[in-house]
Amino acid sequence: MDDIDPSDLSAFISIYIGNSQRYVAHIISAIRIFLKFLYSDGYLQKEIWDLLPKVKQIRSASIPASWKKEDVLRLLKAVDRGNPRGKRDYAILLLVVRLGLRASDIRNLRLSSLDWNRKKIVIIQTKTRQTLELPILDDIGWALIDYLQNGRPRTGAATVFVNHRAPYGGVKDTNGMDQLLWKYMRLAGLEIPKDEHCGLHSLRSTLARTMLESGAPLPVISEVLGHESVQTTAIYLKINIEALRQCAIDPEEVFQHAD
Repeated sequence: MDDIDPSDLSAFISIYIGNSQRYVAHIISAIRIFLKFLYSDGYLQKEIWDLLPKVKQIRSASIPASWKKEDVLRLLKAVDRGNPRGKRDYAILLLVVRLGLRASDIRNLRLSSLDWNRKKIVIIQTKTRQTLELPILDDIGWALIDYLQNGRPRTGAATVFVNHRAPYGGVKDTNGMDQLLWKYMRLAGLEIPKDEHCGLHSLRSTLARTMLESGAPLPVISEVLGHESVQTTAIYLKINIEALRQCAIDPEEVFQHAD
């Protein structure tokens, strides 16, 4: 490892020419962390990570990825709800598509979070540590019941969703959920974008866009998505293309007033 030099880093990073700036920034960040690990454990004798370029990312500069309605339906239809794992995966996808839950909150969702008497899901969000209450919509409720009664392995785990291989503990990380999404994208014949990260969060963005297009005010969308600030939710305004078109200034009109 100590033989790594700047030309090796350049050659590796050049593989990603043509990918989005955000994706390249993630790759460089991963390399930097790996090199620091090698240095701290004595495999590297020089702080070579300082030679990596710094890619500045402006959070509000990009447009959040979102789905077409027909593609979401194709995705859900691709799930085989006749087997236990399919029942689990369908319930997970519905929680994102219909309620916009984060992958981390789905992973940590506990049986005690399901208030069946009030038809509510009550959680402490992993990201914000704030309490969030959402309705158990009919389709979500039946999907959860089907999984809990007919799909979930017998286990003492406190989480709703568990691995379907012994010892049947809770889902350990959110990466597995992104892989779950990619699996059904492939089965549905949907292309997985190569130039941007396509995870469960893109379905969350789709819910925000759908709510915007239906006329829901930002504070309502912010509450559903569990944002601490409406300013965070405002980033989704950019994906409501039709509304942006209506706000666009007509150059001809400007010239007429100028005359």
